[in-house]
Amino acid sequence: MDRLKQKYLERVRAELQKRLGYENIMQVPKLERLVVNIGVGDALSNPKLLEAGVEELGIIAGQRPVIRRAKKSISNFKLRAGMAIGASVTLRGRRMYEFFDRLVNVAIPRIRDFRGLPKKSFDGRGNYTLGLEEQIIFPEIDYDKVQRIRGMNVTIVTTAETDREAYELLKELGMPFREI
Repeated sequence: MDRLKQKYLERVRAELQKRLGYENIMQVPKLERLVVNIGVGDALSNPKLLEAGVEELGIIAGQRPVIRRAKKSISNFKLRAGMAIGASVTLRGRRMYEFFDRLVNVAIPRIRDFRGLPKKSFDGRGNYTLGLEEQIIFPEIDYDKVQRIRGMNVTIVTTAETDREAYELLKELGMPFREI
């Protein structure tokens, strides 16, 4: 069993049940899925950049990404409906716990001038979205082979019904939030 899932089942779930006042253990919030997105707007002029981005996302997530296409045309950006402009991966189960563990314990501490994650990034329904500016904070990426630094969004979807419950869950799982 994954280290983080074992921590959740043995310690975090009981602690949250006591702290949030739930009678049933099934009411305790848990991680449902993680969605990792990258946007490659430069792929319009150079399709090889999209291939490199998809490959890097696959290495980071440990799963093959899905190529995302434009839903409608935008003439100012020379974008047509159906053109490939990004990639995403939805992680569940074992891969989700492994990725979350690597994100919290390895990647986030490697961010330059890191002072904690903002508490304002919750969406009102218990989900948290985090924007990363560089893919090179993940140790799986070989810095010498990177063609271009690109960012990504990580959305953590929980079963929590409120932001406070989700905050408590993520804090217990080790997310380094800002103390301001």
